[in-house]
Amino acid sequence: MLVVGITSRALFNLDKSHEIFVSEGLEKYRDYQISKENDHLEPGQAFHLVKKLLELNKKIEGERSVEVILLSSNSADTGLRIFNSIEYHKLDIRKAAFCGGESPHKYAKPFGAHLFLSTDIADCQLALESGVAAARIISPNISKKEDNLLKVAFDGDAVIFSEESQEIYEKQGLEAFDSNEKNLAKETLPGGPFKPFLSELHKLQGKFLKKGDCPIHIALVTARSAPSHERVILTLREWNIRIDECLFLGGLPKVNFLKAYHADIFFDDQKENCDLASEEVPTGHVVRLKHNN
Repeated sequence: MLVVGITSRALFNLDKSHEIFVSEGLEKYRDYQISKENDHLEPGQAFHLVKKLLELNKKIEGERSVEVILLSSNSADTGLRIFNSIEYHKLDIRKAAFCGGESPHKYAKPFGAHLFLSTDIADCQLALESGVAAARIISPNISKKEDNLLKVAFDGDAVIFSEESQEIYEKQGLEAFDSNEKNLAKETLPGGPFKPFLSELHKLQGKFLKKGDCPIHIALVTARSAPSHERVILTLREWNIRIDECLFLGGLPKVNFLKAYHADIFFDDQKENCDLASEEVPTGHVVRLKHNN
């Protein structure tokens, strides 16, 4: 089963509630949430992604293959509005952790989450340090095309692959990077923080056996180009992971390609790439681990 943990602020629009918490304190926030607990919350930045993930369960007869778990810093008392909103929107979310003001990231791993989504960069950092793929969700203020196909796009280095090659580029430049990748072309790239999530997504694809009938589409969108492409292809082959589309852009801006691809979510570690991409498609910023900065 693919397990995704998500915070309440990533799932629903809690901007007004959060403003009250910041400006007036916990008690006013509690009073406000309780007074509004029968008023449903509007979709948040990751709502449509979660909806598409849960829809996959309807397409595989006889088994539940995706589980979404609510991980919230609310108390159970203030969280009742969130559960009422889950019921209103008919989201099949059954498990939750309400942490009473503490960061909910700590429960992502015990729940077996393959992915943790939050709007808080610190939560994502801590989840990554515990070994769970995590991203700060950034979504554009545009309507998402409603269809039955889930499209996930990944950057390569520091996301599904390790940071090793990326660090050579950052410290020594493109020529050193290309030389390194050419010399190591036959050696598999080490896995990055999102390799386990990619692997689980690929396994989920495999449950849709009929050719052309799979509702999940995966793309690699990378700044790499020849000669650094070979190592990527051979690594994915070694991992036995099929990528539907591989875009080797040679440093071109990714945003127009992601728009053409109609990504439901794009994961990248570079903030500049994320900021540009989020103007057109929902984006997950994969924060680099502190000890690697």
